[in-house]
Amino acid sequence: MELDIKQIMDIIPHRQPFLLIDKVTDMEPGKSIKGYKNLSYNEPFFAGHFPNEPVMPGVLQIEALAQLGAVCVLSLDDNKGKTAYFAGIKEAKFKQKVVPGDRLELSCEIIKTKGPVGVGACEAHVNGKLACKAEISFMIG
Repeated sequence: MELDIKQIMDIIPHRQPFLLIDKVTDMEPGKSIKGYKNLSYNEPFFAGHFPNEPVMPGVLQIEALAQLGAVCVLSLDDNKGKTAYFAGIKEAKFKQKVVPGDRLELSCEIIKTKGPVGVGACEAHVNGKLACKAEISFMIG
């Protein structure tokens, strides 16, 4: 299942300039999801991080992964119209810089759920190389 930006915005409440997903390329609702964010020089965070060497902040890479995971869990019929909130981040690792012109390939597999709480194993790649990964806990509210 693919989703364009309008369909993504129908599922999660994020909007520009904070929406960090351009497209969902594959999804099994509640189980796994893949998508991407194309990064241009026009991203507002590049102006200040860092002016002479623009780098996507690691925390925003994690946010992009969390938004992708939220689309996955909020696509389930029982969760439609709800919001997914951060509950925790474990084992976050950053392996390379993410810069303007990169396509940040995002993936998340939901590895645990119990009631409204769950965990996603998430990764982001650039040109086939791991940029970051983390286990992201969430709560549906």
